[in-house]
Amino acid sequence: MAASTTSSGGLDASWEIDLFGKTRQKSEAAQLRVHEQIANWHEARVSLAAEVADYYVQYRACRQLENAYSVELASQRETIRATETAATSGLTSTADLALARASAASSSSTLTAQRAECEVLVKSLAQVTGGDEARVRQLLAKGKTGIPTPKNFKLAAVPADALRQRPDISALELELAASIADVGAAKADLYPSLSLGGSVTISASSLTGESLPWSFGPALTIPLLDGGSRLAVVKSTIADYDTAVANYKSGVLSAVAEVETALVRVDSTRRRIGDASGAARNYRTYFNSIDSNWRAGGVSLLDREEARRSAQSAEISLIEIRRDAVRYWIALYKALGGGWDAGAASPPQRQTKTQGLF
Repeated sequence: MAASTTSSGGLDASWEIDLFGKTRQKSEAAQLRVHEQIANWHEARVSLAAEVADYYVQYRACRQLENAYSVELASQRETIRATETAATSGLTSTADLALARASAASSSSTLTAQRAECEVLVKSLAQVTGGDEARVRQLLAKGKTGIPTPKNFKLAAVPADALRQRPDISALELELAASIADVGAAKADLYPSLSLGGSVTISASSLTGESLPWSFGPALTIPLLDGGSRLAVVKSTIADYDTAVANYKSGVLSAVAEVETALVRVDSTRRRIGDASGAARNYRTYFNSIDSNWRAGGVSLLDREEARRSAQSAEISLIEIRRDAVRYWIALYKALGGGWDAGAASPPQRQTKTQGLF
């Protein structure tokens, strides 16, 4: 028998004619979900930026509170030294000395707790910014020590314009539009589909020569006996659409509540700062007067300590209100989307698909 060499190769291809838009709507749903994930990514960025800013404001306020406690503790230690001298000379009782020492010990304990809280905030900042604590401490040391003052930003209307600036609402809207496309694709799958297919086979042999058989033709698929599976898919996509509608409405209501809550808190703290500033200033004036009388022997140490606690409490409250005012601005900025531009990230087809649904 003579030796022979045989080689062959084949190519198959098919193309489905999109008679009822099934393929087009599946493609559209996939594209919408790509944009949805992009919007989710922007939402994560906005949330992270707000969290970092919030921790930073808390840290600056924490250091101001620490400084206030440190100043008071230093003053109380001077009081202890003066009281010890007076007690040794018999000019005051040992009860006053015990009171001075107890007050200083209480302030020292508060200062220790405040310093620990500041260290916790540093570690929280390091965690949300990548874990480089040394770099975070370096940046904090270079920054301004005061509580930052937020820049004013213009708000045209609440909540209509605000909702268009939130990436999470945009993601919910995109999911809603994608679920509409899924319903359309599932319904289109109930109808017959027409496809064109062909195949080419090339074979060659040293004995028989070359051959090139091929075939080409349409194929019609009619979904008759599928056990109701396609109809079940339609019902499932409709249920998914109902879920997307509920999620969208819930997201909108939550967004409105966040914006309105932040606005109320911003307005409240803005009006409280003036009163708190006046209280801190007048309580400090009162303490200075009582302190002068105490040094002159006109009032007791107990009266002086009560005045000192009132002045310190007012100053602490002022720092906390200023801190909260900035934190509420950050919350409002986040509730408004954090500067995200909805127009630059939205697919054009979304405008036509969701228009007029609600």
